[in-house]
Amino acid sequence: MTFESGGFTLGNGLLDHAQPPVPAATVARVKTNLRAYRVMAFVTGVVLITATVALILKYATSWDMEPGTGYLWIAHGWCYFIYVLVTVSLGWRLRWPPLRFILVLLAGTIPTMSFVAEHVVTRALREATTDQPVPARD
Repeated sequence: MTFESGGFTLGNGLLDHAQPPVPAATVARVKTNLRAYRVMAFVTGVVLITATVALILKYATSWDMEPGTGYLWIAHGWCYFIYVLVTVSLGWRLRWPPLRFILVLLAGTIPTMSFVAEHVVTRALREATTDQPVPARD
């Protein structure tokens, strides 16, 4: 089942997670969004890994790491918020199906997964780029 309204396609269903075909002109327009997504995926991932390591060290050793660990988790919260905004902007412009949105957004909450998601999103976008206008789905 496909929902179309004014040329907008949500996808074949909730379980559809593939990157739909994207015209080259659209890729050129979302270049800045893609760069912002890649930067925020990296920053969010680094802050999350750092906070996770600090939390493990805090409880595995007798080191007093407060308030440092709290600041790291606050930083991750703000980075993740920006990551969500940037990801939604990119996904909306690229017409991601709902499951792809959810999976890419959840990647920012699991250590190292934002790096994997960024790689997969970038590669899928490059592979889905077409030189022809993308026809509407039937």
